Amino acid sequence: MTRRPAAFLDRDGTVIRDASYIADPRDVELLPGAADAIRRLSQHGMAVIVVTNQSGIGRGLFGAEDYEAVRRRLDDLLAAEGAHIDASYMCPHHPDVSGPCDCRKPGLALYRQAIAEHDLDPRRSVFVGDRWRDLAPADTLGGTRYLIDLETTPPEDRDRAERAGVEIVASLGDAVGRFLAALPATPVQQ
Repeated sequence: MTRRPAAFLDRDGTVIRDASYIADPRDVELLPGAADAIRRLSQHGMAVIVVTNQSGIGRGLFGAEDYEAVRRRLDDLLAAEGAHIDASYMCPHHPDVSGPCDCRKPGLALYRQAIAEHDLDPRRSVFVGDRWRDLAPADTLGGTRYLIDLETTPPEDRDRAERAGVEIVASLGDAVGRFLAALPATPVQQ
């Protein structure tokens, strides 16, 4: 059986507005077009996987239960628009507090866990985020990358993406549209 492609998405600044250490579910705000983009990915048979660094937990700014409440709110907002995330993976660490770890992006531990748990093919997958660390796993795992260019995207991340030939886009919807348009046409069943 062929392994399934996935969309590996960053959360803050990609799917929801980056509210900087979001701990209150009332602060969750879908970015324009995000639900539609996620729905289109699912309709194309792709697993939608969120991988997010949540160093606010490691820094003591909020707890794991706050993260879970925010995650549930995101799931509810997406469901209201007919979209869903297949799985979310989160790193709670911060190197200044807990030391280095393999799960903090751009580390590969959470990606490898998702690939194993969902039988995914990273080479046929897409990596989307507003920071280089969201895309860097594709250097090892394979796949297509898109950098979302926001005011909060560091200029050095933008420069690195340009040097690496990574497409720079305005939104998740833009990335998904470009990725899906580049897929081979599926033969029509008669």
